[in-house]
Amino acid sequence: MSERGELGEVERRRLRWRARRGLLENDILIGRFLDREAGRLDADDLRALGALLALPDNDLLDLLLARKEPGGALDDNRVRALLTRMRAA
Repeated sequence: MSERGELGEVERRRLRWRARRGLLENDILIGRFLDREAGRLDADDLRALGALLALPDNDLLDLLLARKEPGGALDDNRVRALLTRMRAA
């Protein structure tokens, strides 16, 4: 990450690779979000995204489609804010 908090090209490619999922729906939704927002993600956003990407595919899809809201350790303002942005993408 640069001094200004922006992701470099290599970091963006790594993030895209890490975001690849087993469900095509997740790939499409996350890919659309990264196309639009990757250049604006800060360290807190990346931590929130990392927590979401650690979820099983079906749980992540339920959150992305607003079938469920984050609970437990994911019930955090940064995760909720990031989900809002991801759902809008």
